[in-house]
Amino acid sequence: MQKYYFYMQEESAQLIVSQQQRDDLQMVFVWIESVLEDLKTPEQWQQQVHTDTRLWVNEYHIEDISNIDHPSNFDTTQEYDLLIFRKLVTPDDGFMLKKDRFTSEKILMFNPSEFLTTPISFCISPQALITIRDERNLAANQFVERIRMLIHHHPQPQNKNIRVPNSPLDLTLKLLNVVIDRYLDIRLPLTQRVTFWQNELLQSSARFTRWQDLFQENMALQQIEYLCEEQIDVLQELRDDIMENQSQLGGEFAIERQDITLVRVHDLLSHVERVQKHVTRLESMIKTAIDLHFSAISNQTNENMRILAIITAIFSPLTLLTGIYGMNFEAIPGLRNPYGFWFMMVVMIVTTLILMYIFRRKRLMGSSQSKISDLLAQGQSLDLKKIK
Repeated sequence: MQKYYFYMQEESAQLIVSQQQRDDLQMVFVWIESVLEDLKTPEQWQQQVHTDTRLWVNEYHIEDISNIDHPSNFDTTQEYDLLIFRKLVTPDDGFMLKKDRFTSEKILMFNPSEFLTTPISFCISPQALITIRDERNLAANQFVERIRMLIHHHPQPQNKNIRVPNSPLDLTLKLLNVVIDRYLDIRLPLTQRVTFWQNELLQSSARFTRWQDLFQENMALQQIEYLCEEQIDVLQELRDDIMENQSQLGGEFAIERQDITLVRVHDLLSHVERVQKHVTRLESMIKTAIDLHFSAISNQTNENMRILAIITAIFSPLTLLTGIYGMNFEAIPGLRNPYGFWFMMVVMIVTTLILMYIFRRKRLMGSSQSKISDLLAQGQSLDLKKIK
């Protein structure tokens, strides 16, 4: 558990950050930064938080925070607001990256057993912010490192490079912004995976047999879409609470800055919605590729059946002729003729050529692609004749 105190300098009216309590400065708020490991002893953690912030975190909220599988949620009490935000593990988080055997780049594997999200929880009050996160959340780790860097810098350069949060709500929005901005990075590996499956379905010469893996990919995309829906609901509840109770959440935040805060929340919402829309498009691309795959198989089957039907139609008259002259009758015309065999061969060859000529004139022979293009050309010519 780490503590960060945010003070206001009266002379310069600037905010500074310190990890030690100072009596010579006016404290604006305190940030208690915890990880899930700290909640292994919930009573001790609850008492420590109460000592530092005068906030008594509800025991049911502690259970929700400790539950690593708890969905995104927003709840309000008289003393603080609880926000639980689940973040999809991105390639930047490191421990989900694998080397795919089908590509040369590092991309996400969407096996449902490997689909991971990490929670980050916020207890927001006018004078304090309490965050609880997974220590593997590298985006939050980097933000904490930036705050620590501010402690060792003079207030003048630190305000030029990084604006110090001026309220618990401001700090919450900054953390969410860092988390969601990294969340946008999953769009590239998602697109790479979908492109790979499109190539497998449409361009591979071998028969496609990896249906189970493809269904797992599609299931993971659906899980990401559901996760985005939960995140959007939570951000909308936070936005509504800011609009209804700005004075409680804002602390030193002026009422006239409410619009700026709402704009930042809307920006976070738009980022999540962009990911959701992108995932929806990728799902549609996979479904389209599957439909095209089965359509190609159906066309290939129809082509094979057409060839077999043509072969059957050509050989049917020949079978009829051989069947007639294969009858066991003693008197058959031409049976004793020395040229009967050659005459019958000529008749069969001529019959075959005539049938092939008729089939070609009827556009029954040849590739299906040329037939479709000829039909389209014929249809356009007919339309032009009607217009004339």
